[in-house]
Amino acid sequence: MASTQDIHVRGTVPLVSPVDLKKQLPASDESIDCVLNSRQMVGKILSGEDQRLMLIVGPCSIHDEKAALEYADRLAKLAQELSDTLLIIMRVYFEKPRTTVGWKGLINDPHMNGTFDIEQGLRRARTLLIQTTEMQLPTATEMLDPITPQYTADLVSWASIGARTTESQTHRQMASGLSMPVGYKNATDGNPAIAIQAMQSSQSPHSFLGIDEQGQTCIINTTGNSLAHLILRGGRSGPNFSAEHVEKAGQAMIDAGLKPNIVVDCSHANSNKDHEQQIPAFRDVLKQRVAGNTHIIGMMLESHLCAGNQSLGDDPSALEYGISITDACLDWEQTEVLLREADAAMSQVLGQSASAT
Repeated sequence: MASTQDIHVRGTVPLVSPVDLKKQLPASDESIDCVLNSRQMVGKILSGEDQRLMLIVGPCSIHDEKAALEYADRLAKLAQELSDTLLIIMRVYFEKPRTTVGWKGLINDPHMNGTFDIEQGLRRARTLLIQTTEMQLPTATEMLDPITPQYTADLVSWASIGARTTESQTHRQMASGLSMPVGYKNATDGNPAIAIQAMQSSQSPHSFLGIDEQGQTCIINTTGNSLAHLILRGGRSGPNFSAEHVEKAGQAMIDAGLKPNIVVDCSHANSNKDHEQQIPAFRDVLKQRVAGNTHIIGMMLESHLCAGNQSLGDDPSALEYGISITDACLDWEQTEVLLREADAAMSQVLGQSASAT
């Protein structure tokens, strides 16, 4: 008799359960302290209790853990130095959404050769998150596959829902149960309306199919996640980081009954896909914040050890060290200049705020 299912499935491979992976790669006390403390700090920024600026900074994607750890070491030291004015969180992105096809990230294809050794990818991702948080450097990532958080989310302080998935009911439900603050990117057309709807949805309780820590399919019942905010990342019509765009988005959030907390992603369409254009975007948004626009609670930068990007090609061993294989990034030196500029600017803002009180 002809089969009516799995017609296009080549096969299935059993995967380690989340609980077993966590037993094999347990979070240290140092990592747990970092995650708990930084999530609390983000929450205070969202509530307005903490007036510091949140900066989510790091590579577009992680493909080389050695380079990522070198970057993390530099960023951790700078984050500590500038902690009076800035809450710096490192981008540690393991999953990459694709418009058509392409490398989908360290978890999906860790060997970068089409072998899709996902279990090894999960191990490498979790190991890097442990190593980074042990430096007392909080981590940020995009939650793309709804199964992945069971393996990694305990080590993540801030998450985003991407422009391609903000409208997805699956991702809204997932976000309603995540344990960390979540930013929602405007849709690829630049309109923040869908992201605002996603925030409203994910703040409500949901029940949906998923897996538990044992890897068992189950019904997941959530409470809703109130720690939501909007990410402006531009769109097909161009950048949307101007004061006019920020004000319009903030008013739309107020009209929807939401606190107008906005993070501006200085890359993607806000830089017209030119990594160098992140610099004027960053400075423009920082100027808005200094001028008193408290809708702006943070910014995002794509940054790596070296500037630009490179193609993956057929031989991963031929890749240059410290250069992105996805979106082009600023180099470390450019990044440090911008972060120090933000520190100087926020010192002025926080000093005025302290004087006012």
